[in-house]
Amino acid sequence: MLTGKQKRFLRSEAHHLDPIFQVGKGGVSETMLKQLEDALEKRELIKISILQNNEEDKHEVAEELARGTGAELVQLIGHTVILYKQSVNNRQIELPKSK
Repeated sequence: MLTGKQKRFLRSEAHHLDPIFQVGKGGVSETMLKQLEDALEKRELIKISILQNNEEDKHEVAEELARGTGAELVQLIGHTVILYKQSVNNRQIELPKSK
């Protein structure tokens, strides 16, 4: 579980990132979740865009993405989801320590 301080840090790190995946009309699929897991292992922090033609609630989509990948939901702002998952073999982000 991320602390508020860690989420603020991750939001600032994600600010310059572009979304690398899009959730469209088809919603979240198993294939997409597998690709997201691979991307999280390589990058640790990713942005995902929820397209306007997606019929599900954006909060449900964000939760489904986080649950399906085992990642932490850092932020849902507008139609953009930010996910973080610490990499096993490729750690790049050093989170601030919680008290």
